[in-house]
Amino acid sequence: MNYLIDIMLLAVGAALINNFVLYYFVGICPFIGVSRQIEMALGMGFAVTFVMSIAAFLSWTMTVMVLIPGAPLTAWIGGFFIPAEAAQQIDLTILSYIVYIFVIAASVQFVEMYVRKFFPALYKSFGVFLPLITTNCAILFACLTIMSHVSGVDNPTDAWDLWQSLVFSFFGGFGFTIAIVIMAGIREELAFCDVPESLKGAAITLIVAGILSMAFMGFTGVDTGLKNALKKDPARKISVNSGIENNGTNQDDHPLLSDILNKTSRKEPS
Repeated sequence: MNYLIDIMLLAVGAALINNFVLYYFVGICPFIGVSRQIEMALGMGFAVTFVMSIAAFLSWTMTVMVLIPGAPLTAWIGGFFIPAEAAQQIDLTILSYIVYIFVIAASVQFVEMYVRKFFPALYKSFGVFLPLITTNCAILFACLTIMSHVSGVDNPTDAWDLWQSLVFSFFGGFGFTIAIVIMAGIREELAFCDVPESLKGAAITLIVAGILSMAFMGFTGVDTGLKNALKKDPARKISVNSGIENNGTNQDDHPLLSDILNKTSRKEPS
């Protein structure tokens, strides 16, 4: 039960509370450049979510199997050249940036070839969005965040598994889609507004992005409230009946019950 609650809180946090664009300010280039029309923004958001999920799967696999100390594949290969104890201590996390960039590029190329062959209509709808995703730093940020929660935790039991990594990346992409679609809708409306000449273009876009970021700050604390509500210990709930059973007929522990019983006892029978 607690695992499912953690998954849900992770999804809400990645999509709304800790939005990649409006909280961490990553993926700003497509957020500004491809948010002129809602259709373009929606296509970009779907493409980013799709590729981010695949890149998260591959990056988690590479981190667990190759990069971190004690990774099985690295220890097995290193065992041919150095003692097994030393092979278990090999740490390749310094190569994480290079590895994840190749993973993202390979994911984009794989998705592009697969969609082009089996879903040509969907490929045409994506257009130039798929190649542009290679340079989207939000995907690299997702991969690095997954690595930090796999190898950078003090307690090994707190390390993210594959499902947590996939949920984080998928809902992170979903939050990116929400932000860029809202931004596109506002910019479409701004095209019909009388914007001062000095604020046209990038200036008004950055102002709107800042206001939108402050609006999403309203979700701050939602995860804490949900966590307290969903993980509340049922043993701490004390009912009147359980109080009477535990304390006999002692009415002093329940002032409201004591007052009701006293009024009832003083009432004259009809």
